[in-house]
Amino acid sequence: MDHYDSQQTNDYMQPEEDWDRDLLLDPAWEKQQRKTFTAWCNSHLRKAGTQIENIEEDFRDGLKLMLLLEVISGERLAKPERGKMRVHKISNVNKALDFIASKGVKLVSIGAEEIVDGNVKMTLGMIWTIILRFAIQDISVEETSAKEGLLLWCQRKTAPYKNVNIQNFHISWKDGLGFCALIHRHRPELIDYGKLRKDDPLTNLNTAFDVAEKYLDIPKMLDAEDIVGTARPDEKAIMTYVSSFYHAFSGAQKAETAANRICKVLAVNQENEQLMEDYEKLASDLLEWIRRTIPWLENRAPENTMHAMQQKLEDFRDYRRLHKPPKVQEKCQLEINFNTLQTKLRLSNRPAFMPSEGRMVSDINNAWGCLEQAEKGYEEWLLNEIRRLERLDHLAEKFRQKASIHEAWTDGKETMLRQKDYETATLSEIKALLKKHEAFESDLAAHQDRVEQIAAIAQELNELDYYDSPNVNARCQKICDQWDSLGALTQKRREALERTEKLLETIDQLYLEYAKRAAPFNNWMEGAMEDLQDTFIVHTIEEIQGLTTAHEQFKATLPDADKERLAILGIHNEVSKIVQTYHVNMAGTNPYTTITPQEINGKWDHVRQLVPRRDQALTEEHARQQHNERLRKQFAAQANVIGPWIQTKMEEIGRISIEMHGTLEDQLSHLRQYEKSIVNYKPKIDQLEGDHQLIQEALIFDNKHTNYTMEHIRVGWEQLLTTIARTINEVENQILTRDAKGISQEQMNEFRASFNHFDRKKTGMMDTDDFRACLISMGYNMGEAEFARIMSIVDPNRLGVVTFQAFIDFMSRETADTDTADQVMASFKILAGDKNYITVDELRRELPPDQAEYCIARMAPYTGHDAVPGALDYMSFSTALYGESDL
Repeated sequence: MDHYDSQQTNDYMQPEEDWDRDLLLDPAWEKQQRKTFTAWCNSHLRKAGTQIENIEEDFRDGLKLMLLLEVISGERLAKPERGKMRVHKISNVNKALDFIASKGVKLVSIGAEEIVDGNVKMTLGMIWTIILRFAIQDISVEETSAKEGLLLWCQRKTAPYKNVNIQNFHISWKDGLGFCALIHRHRPELIDYGKLRKDDPLTNLNTAFDVAEKYLDIPKMLDAEDIVGTARPDEKAIMTYVSSFYHAFSGAQKAETAANRICKVLAVNQENEQLMEDYEKLASDLLEWIRRTIPWLENRAPENTMHAMQQKLEDFRDYRRLHKPPKVQEKCQLEINFNTLQTKLRLSNRPAFMPSEGRMVSDINNAWGCLEQAEKGYEEWLLNEIRRLERLDHLAEKFRQKASIHEAWTDGKETMLRQKDYETATLSEIKALLKKHEAFESDLAAHQDRVEQIAAIAQELNELDYYDSPNVNARCQKICDQWDSLGALTQKRREALERTEKLLETIDQLYLEYAKRAAPFNNWMEGAMEDLQDTFIVHTIEEIQGLTTAHEQFKATLPDADKERLAILGIHNEVSKIVQTYHVNMAGTNPYTTITPQEINGKWDHVRQLVPRRDQALTEEHARQQHNERLRKQFAAQANVIGPWIQTKMEEIGRISIEMHGTLEDQLSHLRQYEKSIVNYKPKIDQLEGDHQLIQEALIFDNKHTNYTMEHIRVGWEQLLTTIARTINEVENQILTRDAKGISQEQMNEFRASFNHFDRKKTGMMDTDDFRACLISMGYNMGEAEFARIMSIVDPNRLGVVTFQAFIDFMSRETADTDTADQVMASFKILAGDKNYITVDELRRELPPDQAEYCIARMAPYTGHDAVPGALDYMSFSTALYGESDL
């Protein structure tokens, strides 16, 4: 070459293609180059808001030349000279030439003076060098570059089209079919290739040039007439124009790849958002159920009857058997969904999911703990209340019996004490009245104990909050007031009789003796009848045996009592004999007592009848207590097997979760077999629930044969179900992490071995110090700030522990190669191009419809580019996809 040469041009041009000679031989090439190079320059200069009209004139001052290089390179050149003198122009052009040379291009015989002077050949040669360096040099297809690579790309893209045979960059393009084939291959909707004819090159060329300018943003760089009218079109002009097609379509292919990557991120975002919505709804429903249930369990309003309280106990059993188990499953599923969501968010490089306030897993666990606390308190209250009502019923019946007996005894006593019969009585009658009064006082003293018992029972009923306490208190007060009145009347009558006694001397000692012995014996019989008819309540065989022993002791006293009865009757018979013998005027009755032999015999016969009834009642109760003991032993036999079985299964699940036997799939299969065996064990739990219900229905409150209560078994069973489900979920998440991150089984085994070694407490979690030691053992050399950053990743909730799932998530981030946020945002740059923003129309064109609309909806709050309303720049796009996280 006469004016310039370079290593790059040797790579791109055949040796015989000498610039000066070509121009001299075919001046039409110069015209083609002018038009093509001018259009190519303007396609870049318009990005800076300017253009050129005359290529050799508009670059003379060097300003637009420097601007062109800045636009196509993306770099800043040295500050241009703003003067209009020749020296200023030469300085600017030299700055441009120096920049070209800094990119490894040798410019031979091209000086700034020729460009400033408007030398057409030198100017076109310089622009061609720029085109080669910045538009063609980087084209690479199958390890070929520049001209050969561009030609190979054209041949491959047009190979399927008939009448197209691209062999060079001159005559192969004259019929226009090559340009049309390139467009149709990438955008078939723009050209109906089947209607094109090889013998109509002008139409073919104009069609391709117009479509490229209108739809592909490729300026018209050639004239169809010049190409058709030239024997051999200019190769440089054709190459320049074809390179624009290459960049346009290769950019589209990159945009498609970028769009696919963004679609993938959007799809994951949609799925994760749905999981978040599902979690929020399930958490809200569960918390609402707990909120509604706790007040019911905390309601301690007592019922007045045993039947009403037993109905409450039955409602509580229905709650434990029917209503709570589904909620236990929902709570377990909620934790599983939360862990799965957090794993997916970590795999998608998204921030950890933080549920709305009050709906954290810890909040639900706290609410659940309050529910179980209220539930435990409610059950204890129900049982205590039933015991209280049972005790109240017993006491109330005992109060009624004693009060009725006492009221029957006191009936007419006040009237009798108020009599003034002594005023007209004889001496013997006064003596009789006095002795009778002494007998009454003895009887009154004997009844003092019963009155105190009635008052004590009434006081206990008040302390136990008996519902009918007002009536009991009123009746008790009436008895006490009457008793006080009897005492006062008795004292008053005694004083009157003693004043009259001095006037009387005769007394019948036998009647007196009869009265003195008959009254205690009568009181003893009344007490015996009361005891024999007294209701009893026992809870153990020992208690009923104690009652039976006491009853046998009572029966042993009956012979002596019968002797006393016969002795009392003997006294009465003797009195009758004396009265009959000596004709004593006794009016046929004992003046000292109202107790007749007929009453004594009647009550004695009644006592004898009550004894076998008492025997039968004690026998029946003994049989019931034996039945209750069998229920206790039956429950204990099962509970003593089920309790240790649950504990053993919990320990086995813990060992499986930390041991490394087989692959994760083997562990998962093993765990599911355990889960199946556990579920198959449920009938035994149900059977134990049935036995427990029988025990409660029998009002059995203790069991010395076992330390396990039904509550222990229920809690252990629920923990076992939750633990196996959570452990299975952890292994599933480990598989998900392994597959997503491409972790091998050997790596998983290494991770597990390291984790188990530093899990010093063997709880399935490492504390902060153990995790730091683990990282150091694996070669991490970090300060406090770096360790704090790592802890924020593996322990986002700041619990102070690291689970195995969080550990492998962190290790997988260090080893796996996934689509990162940087890659996704790099895709944004490809779609945005040099303008650094994306419009809504571009999103709809590049993405599938559903993904595009979803993306647009997410980006709506962030749109508003300064230059183009409704567009999205880099930072807004990042915020829309990833929130405020640091990309």
